[in-house]
Amino acid sequence: MQVDFKVAALGVIVVGALVAGAYTLGVKQAPKPEAPAPAPAASTAAAPQTPAGHPPVAQSPEPVREGTVTGADPTAKFTHFRVGNRNVKRVFAEGNLVWIGTSGGVIRYDTTTDQYKLFDNKTGLLSNGMFYVGKIDDRIAVGTYGGGLSVYDEKSKEWKNYNVPQGLADAFVYDVITVRNGDLWIATWSGANRIRGGDLDDPSKWDTFTVENTGSGLPNDWVYGLAEGKNGEIWFATEGGLARFKDGKWENWNHAKGLGAPYEKVKADIEFKSDPGKMSEHHAAQKKEMGLEDVDVAYNPNYIVAIAVDKSGAVWTGTWGGGLSRFDGKTWKTYITADGLPSNHVFMLHFDPKDQLWVGTSKGLARFDSGKFKVLTTADGLFSDLVFSMTTAADGTQWIGSFGGVTHLRP
Repeated sequence: MQVDFKVAALGVIVVGALVAGAYTLGVKQAPKPEAPAPAPAASTAAAPQTPAGHPPVAQSPEPVREGTVTGADPTAKFTHFRVGNRNVKRVFAEGNLVWIGTSGGVIRYDTTTDQYKLFDNKTGLLSNGMFYVGKIDDRIAVGTYGGGLSVYDEKSKEWKNYNVPQGLADAFVYDVITVRNGDLWIATWSGANRIRGGDLDDPSKWDTFTVENTGSGLPNDWVYGLAEGKNGEIWFATEGGLARFKDGKWENWNHAKGLGAPYEKVKADIEFKSDPGKMSEHHAAQKKEMGLEDVDVAYNPNYIVAIAVDKSGAVWTGTWGGGLSRFDGKTWKTYITADGLPSNHVFMLHFDPKDQLWVGTSKGLARFDSGKFKVLTTADGLFSDLVFSMTTAADGTQWIGSFGGVTHLRP
């Protein structure tokens, strides 16, 4: 798809009072934070049930849960939906509905009526923080920050929650995929679950994979992303590198084996000075394991924040300060700012229906086209340069989640 990245007129939609302190039409969003840490930073508003070793769950102001958006311009190339001081970590579009997963709940937006509804811990979920939104069979599913996996039945209008007692490896769920053989995989911060046949309600079908029970085949228990390969293999994005599970066997790759750019090549372009290793014991231990204890800025090439597989079977990985790496099963190639990537902190990877790669970074959205990056930023009409999520709807329009809001991009 060809996209004209020249400056375009902006249509701005304010989602009522969906977030306390929502901004008025046309007022610019609050300044972005210095660095969006890979795992949420410590907060004094920690939820008491937060597992040991995990970042705490921040509390949110009371929102308005239903309403109608106003001010839409259907002719604008870019339309902005503001969600306040929150990150939009996942966007899922199906038919006329767009589901927006934020750090303050999940929003269902009907594009035909402009009506929205917010679901949070007051309406059936166990947590307000969303990492994942998608589908399991015919039900909407959300992976939450501290509240496990929840699935929504449109007919009954009820959520069903799956957590550690049901077999979930951890209450922090980062990604979910259903693979071709019908198995369901769940990425958590204490390993990965496989539910054979996708039967969530049968405890005998649940398996858990960790560093310990895979003999370090899974290099780190903090699993951030999942992808199915061309031949049915399962790829895992972890804080300790890339792992592959195929035919019952594990293999993994880290920076020493080719993942991510060396520090010397990217240190001048590390814009974040906040070191995740200073925010949690887990990050500190992981950096020491990888020999990075002397690096006190936001750089860890072993830490894969995003993962995607292209039609050829090559695996693309977005790293924390180490750029964008491509692995074809034998060799690695890494792209950094010197190659045109807007930032070496890659938060999101998305292949559109034409197999074109979009890369969300801390300094804008890039489309990888014919070996070059074409960059879209706020100067072009993007809501924010911090791009965390993206999806392509059936009509070809794209929804881009960032800090503070969502951009609707029309081709």
